Amino acid sequence: MQNKSYYISPIGILEIITKDDALISLKTSKNKALKNEENELTLDIKKQLDEYFNRKRTVFDIKLNLKGTDFRLKVWDELQKIPFGKTRSYKDIAEAVGNKNASRAVGGACNKNPVLIIIPCHRVISKSGNLTGFACGTEAKKKLLNIENLSYT
Repeated sequence: MQNKSYYISPIGILEIITKDDALISLKTSKNKALKNEENELTLDIKKQLDEYFNRKRTVFDIKLNLKGTDFRLKVWDELQKIPFGKTRSYKDIAEAVGNKNASRAVGGACNKNPVLIIIPCHRVISKSGNLTGFACGTEAKKKLLNIENLSYT
């Protein structure tokens, strides 16, 4: 059974969609209705998000059920290996998934990330160190990196 819930965060309203015992989507939403279908899992996800935004959690313990191409799944898996408070370049991720020339494709996979924050695509920056691309905008990316004590102006 699928449940939908909402969480008010420093980067805006987050829509949480779970199915059975796993998180399938965590994205920003413009939905103002905020009709919550709470269950034990959505409450746990919100608790972990509270801890993250209050700098008390650096690793999430949430089961994910992801759908995507083999390449995207590899990228999303690699993104989860980026430690809290660290960044990697698109090229670093491309090399880690076995295709050093796939930086743009890594960017595409980041853009299609179904689970913001938990799969930390915000930790991926350009090789030069600039903040580039983020589905929620660079201001949201800055906020998330600042939560992780990485300073970007």
